[in-house]
Amino acid sequence: MSDPLQLEPATTALVVIDMQRDFCSPGGYAHQAGLDIARMQVVVGQVQRLLGAARAAGLLVIHTREGHLPDLSDCPPVKMARSVSAGAPIGSAGPLGRLLVRGEQGHDFVPALRPLAGEHVIDKPGYSAFHMTALAPLLNAFGIRRLVLCGVTTEVCVHSTLREAVDRGFECITIGDATAASQAELQAPALAMIAVEGGIFGQVWDTHRCVSAMEVQQPVAP
Repeated sequence: MSDPLQLEPATTALVVIDMQRDFCSPGGYAHQAGLDIARMQVVVGQVQRLLGAARAAGLLVIHTREGHLPDLSDCPPVKMARSVSAGAPIGSAGPLGRLLVRGEQGHDFVPALRPLAGEHVIDKPGYSAFHMTALAPLLNAFGIRRLVLCGVTTEVCVHSTLREAVDRGFECITIGDATAASQAELQAPALAMIAVEGGIFGQVWDTHRCVSAMEVQQPVAP
């Protein structure tokens, strides 16, 4: 494969970011905040394809969820204030339970993307999947050097995780058509800034290219 980043299963992880009901389903946090959840829903099929290929190729698969403890002790006041301004106060009651609270229906993954047994789930209180979580030690324990990122939202949790991953020395590939921004006009700029300065935040691939690269790594039946 001519790409400078090889998707070697032993050193590559697929990170599926925040494909939760709170961001993708009617009645969840994003919907209550007036965001276009149809944009989130449209990438579910692409993420399914990535998961299928990653599982078949033997990559480490990690799912993240954003949410807070029931007493909201891990929610900074400034974040709470932002959610109030958005019209969806964290911890308030909604059709899917308390918004962005762990253990509530809205905090769970969309049914089509639930983790399989043995796949790792990182519950995070912040936007970056590294903030106040065990993600870094987990990746180090498995010898991971490259991350394939997908999920929502492109401009917030995907970018926050991507930028910290780059600072920590990981090579990163963001799957552009398997990510979604909260507003249509934010998607292209969020992806474009990844490639500046010769790919300062890694590469942007599409699902087809990534799945093809993963399929190259799948064991050939005897």
